Amino acid sequence: MDREYQPSAEQVQQKKLYAEMGLTDDEYALIQKLLGRLPNYTETGLFSVLWSEHCSYKNSKPILKRLPTAGPQVLQGPGEGAGVVDIGHGQAVVFKIESHNHPSAVEPFHGAATGVGGILRDVFSMGARPIAVLNSLRLGELDQERTKYLLREIVAGMANYGNTIGVPTVGGEVQFDPCYEHNPLVNAMAVGLVDHDGIRKGLAAGVGNSVIYVGAPTGRDGIHGATFASVEFDSADDQEPVALQIGYPEIGKKLMAGCLEVVTSSALVGIQDMGAAGLTSSSAEMASKAGTGIELNLDLVPQSEENMTAYEMMLSESQERMLLVVEKGREQEVIELFKRHGLDAVVIGQVTDDHLLRLLHLGEVRAEVPVAALVDDAPVYQQSSQEPAYYREFRAMDPYKPDITDLKETFLQLVQRPTVASKAWIYEQFNDDEKVLLGAGSNAAVVGVPGSNKALAFTTDCNSRYMYLDPKVGGAIAVAEAARNIVCSGGVPLAITDGLNFGSPYKPEIFWHIERSVDGIGEACRALGTPVIGGNVSLSNETDGEAIYPTPIIGMTGLVEDISLLTTKDFKEPGDLVYLVGTTKMEFGGSELQKMLTGDISGRPPQLDLELEARLQKEIRDAIRAGVLKSATDLSEGGLAVALTECLANGSLGASLTLGTDLVTELFSESQSRFLVTVAPEQKVRFEELVSATLLGHVTAEPILEIASGQAESVTIRVEELVQAWKGAIPCLLN
Repeated sequence: MDREYQPSAEQVQQKKLYAEMGLTDDEYALIQKLLGRLPNYTETGLFSVLWSEHCSYKNSKPILKRLPTAGPQVLQGPGEGAGVVDIGHGQAVVFKIESHNHPSAVEPFHGAATGVGGILRDVFSMGARPIAVLNSLRLGELDQERTKYLLREIVAGMANYGNTIGVPTVGGEVQFDPCYEHNPLVNAMAVGLVDHDGIRKGLAAGVGNSVIYVGAPTGRDGIHGATFASVEFDSADDQEPVALQIGYPEIGKKLMAGCLEVVTSSALVGIQDMGAAGLTSSSAEMASKAGTGIELNLDLVPQSEENMTAYEMMLSESQERMLLVVEKGREQEVIELFKRHGLDAVVIGQVTDDHLLRLLHLGEVRAEVPVAALVDDAPVYQQSSQEPAYYREFRAMDPYKPDITDLKETFLQLVQRPTVASKAWIYEQFNDDEKVLLGAGSNAAVVGVPGSNKALAFTTDCNSRYMYLDPKVGGAIAVAEAARNIVCSGGVPLAITDGLNFGSPYKPEIFWHIERSVDGIGEACRALGTPVIGGNVSLSNETDGEAIYPTPIIGMTGLVEDISLLTTKDFKEPGDLVYLVGTTKMEFGGSELQKMLTGDISGRPPQLDLELEARLQKEIRDAIRAGVLKSATDLSEGGLAVALTECLANGSLGASLTLGTDLVTELFSESQSRFLVTVAPEQKVRFEELVSATLLGHVTAEPILEIASGQAESVTIRVEELVQAWKGAIPCLLN
């Protein structure tokens, strides 16, 4: 837009230009009431992005209040760039998950890369040094060419950014279902370490202090990105495409190094990433949290394009940018510090005492609005909720019982399904790091804490199919599975960050999904002692009116109190005893086997007893502390069949097991609260004192998996054949 011309406030109203920015008639009327006048074009733009669902959580805020966010370990809960949890000895772990779904659907390489960059900035803006990235992806079926393209580009984008900036991607999860074909989900979680006295916040405090811009220059990329992330897709839409953000990891690496130095300076008052809504959100939110105002001279903002308007500069989502507030008189210290890192830092404004966000440009005041109106007075909606008809139909169904004639063939077909097959093709594209003790493919990733014998364990989990069948049960299962992964690695679960991905909140059935999911997550968090310290809400994940499955990703962090407790899933030695902890029932609703055999999912998902879950997790933790477990893994997608495959994946050992009379249920059911563990024979008595478990058999030197039942039925599979099927599935589909 020509900088000499912008629509007048009257034209914004008469032509309903505010609606093109994503504001409703009622919201525009509320803005007029708050200001006592018509907002001009730039001011309307500020409100449109900060009042978008992506920034204001206007439809999800009432539901999020139901989640537990406090605990003795929580040093910083929701409300800052990332949450902070105490890990003892004056140290803390900082972590958060964010989505970059809509950009990744349009430009998967850059959409995924900028998702990684943004979440890393959230972590190091808290003063923490990033030590790990995890991901959680959802895509359509992998036999579709578009899905193959999206997977290749998304993984390449995440790998390019993480590898360049030098933060290892240590774990994650991927599921494939048709509902994600046009609306993939790309969630990234970043984790960092900080000392208690080094924690920083995004505050524009101290009237007269200077506002400093540092990082890449501002361009026209990503304008209205927050609004774009708050609307559904239309496959027939021929509107002009959004100019999406592009990440520059080389600049991001310099920015991280500079910020990790500046957070140690007493000159720094506050620091925040310019993420969604760019300069608008960072400036207004920093002032809101400090109870101040902020004045910016946009003539001073570094720009990569000519003739940018105030509207464009404030709404741009150009990447690799941070906003700092620095003590007056000490600006040059900070400018010189960043210059040593090859970055330009520029004073662009000051903190004021009038509680206004004021924008100056080309000698004129382009916007002057109360900070509270932008940040605190965004409308909050309680949408109507209605149980979907399909849910009632599913609950009335008889439990699904698979009809299988060839157990071995079914076993081999199942482990080749992309959702449960080896993800080595993905994680082999990410660089490793010497501090990573257990990487992708483990129960949970584990990274050592420098200067100590401690380590941190991380995982991302969610079974979206369970969520669709029963969102409350599915939400609780997602938390429980994440905790099981932490426990099986030798850790104690600490807290979660949640990435809540849903369809349109304006549809009562979808809002019911949101409510029920959050209730399930909350119940499990209370039962397992893992409060929610922050996260992200991504709504309107729909194309042509068809929503994705409800997909609230759980990112969990746990503490491994001593690295001697580290436990892995692989079977260790011939003769070790193989035990199943927990009870297997005929539960196939939403299972990988049901999807494979019927092409769809239906019925009820596996049920979850949270009291039992907590007790069994404690028993496994106690057994690990007592040193009686040789290996441990939880049973999730694909049941015992997939767990056995993963435990035998190194190919050198086998197992001889005797299961119950119903081998189909024993092998493929996805009943919850189950673990597969191995124990040295000499620890048998001690183990059985500590853990309620069923002895299944033993590990063998010959690499053959032999499974017998109480009846004549049996299965024998060469481990080489099994592992080839599991490891080769995704590369075969992609090639």
